[in-house]
Amino acid sequence: MHTQARVFIRTALVYLVVAFMVGGLYLLNQGLNLSDKIGALLYPYYHLLMVGWVTQLICGVAMWMFPPLTRERPRGDERLGWFVYAALNLGLLLRVIGEPLQAWYGGWGWMLAASAILQVLAIWVFVIAIWPRVKGKPIFKPKTTPSEVK
Repeated sequence: MHTQARVFIRTALVYLVVAFMVGGLYLLNQGLNLSDKIGALLYPYYHLLMVGWVTQLICGVAMWMFPPLTRERPRGDERLGWFVYAALNLGLLLRVIGEPLQAWYGGWGWMLAASAILQVLAIWVFVIAIWPRVKGKPIFKPKTTPSEVK
């Protein structure tokens, strides 16, 4: 497994653990009513699971398992993959920090907007990077001509 896919997958695993810690805190609050502010962690929890864990795992496995582009550059331009990684994670961190701040104090909507822009941009760049690697096999073999038969 190449470095880029490994980094995506390991980061996804970290987000899975963090998501379950946040989710556990949210559920603990439901039972013990520790603070009314913990309710603002519900949407960051969902984002940690769906963007941090699921989306990042899908991206990492796709980069690892999809057919190579060429022998010289099997993954195409790897800078695109690193851009996806940076934008996806920066966008997620802005969301996880900005969502509770916006709920508790207001005035942090710019973080949510920046988060959304980064995450949408990351997914578009991922599609651009992975699209050429989605290749089909010909259904029928081309017929050989008599001159090619020995």
